[in-house]
Amino acid sequence: MKKFNVVVVMLIALVLGMVGPAAARKQVPKVDNFIFFVDHSSSMAFSYKGQRYVQFGGVSKIMMAKSLARELNNMIPELGYKAGLYTFAPYKEYAPMAPYAKATLAPAIEKIKTDYEIYGRLTPMGWGLEDLDKLPISTLSGKTGVFIFSDGDSNRGVDPVAVAQSLKGKYGDKLCFFIVDLSDNKHGQEVLKAIAALGGCNCIELGEELLRNEAARTKFLECSLYEWIEDEIVIFRSIYFDFDKYNIKKEFVPVLEEGVGIVQGKPKTLVILEGHTDSVGSEQYNMGLGQRRADSVKAFFVKKGIDASRIEAISFGESDPVATNKTAQGRALNRRCVIKFKN
Repeated sequence: MKKFNVVVVMLIALVLGMVGPAAARKQVPKVDNFIFFVDHSSSMAFSYKGQRYVQFGGVSKIMMAKSLARELNNMIPELGYKAGLYTFAPYKEYAPMAPYAKATLAPAIEKIKTDYEIYGRLTPMGWGLEDLDKLPISTLSGKTGVFIFSDGDSNRGVDPVAVAQSLKGKYGDKLCFFIVDLSDNKHGQEVLKAIAALGGCNCIELGEELLRNEAARTKFLECSLYEWIEDEIVIFRSIYFDFDKYNIKKEFVPVLEEGVGIVQGKPKTLVILEGHTDSVGSEQYNMGLGQRRADSVKAFFVKKGIDASRIEAISFGESDPVATNKTAQGRALNRRCVIKFKN
């Protein structure tokens, strides 16, 4: 009977140890830097489309812009960007370019004034874009995305579309415009659409739609800042351990050598080693035992020439059983190290 149980355990282990893909999605950044560039001109102090749309963030376009900046900031994943916040008409730095964190940008957004005097309805949008080129765009490396929160009105200074076109000519695909369209007249709408049409990495969406619809905000951020890719993790095999042990048994050496061969043939492949235990003993002890099991397999890979930086050894302790812990056979299956390859 004992021999029969061992055979059953090994057969089940063989089935569980077969190769199988487990795809996971992850976000990757499209740009290295982004700038919130908010139109602070006189026209932004007027109500949107001549009405007070409180549901769109307030009674004026600048209030809508501020609400939108809040909403987008709350949804932007922290993927290693550098970010800053500036206004134009007049040009002012509210948050200098720095490693992006929601908590850092949020107080800067709150400092944007929404109650200010209107001086002759002057809107020098083109000059604002020229100021942005002087600092900070010219000081940044990598790809930069500029979120322009604006109604598109421009009735003073240089043509904003011409300036934007000049900037695209200067920086090429390293500069993208992400237009938050708060236009409420044909002229403003045409200006913003013309800027959005200047390059393939540009994005544009109506401000009211972004305020109304979380799905629209998600789509806009996916267009501008990040994308999803399949992060493929392949479950290679599992090896098994005796009770309270972490030494590698001879019968599993060929399995590990096969894994080493695969990794050596694919220099970009990473190895994930997950140590597991049965439920005998305390949770704290089993976490340590699971780590020792994962570390013993890591030591084998390193001894065979695999760089330790390519290997992650982690413990799940008793938290992730693949079989019942109520039987000896089940506990034997839970005393394992799962070997995964990440491409």
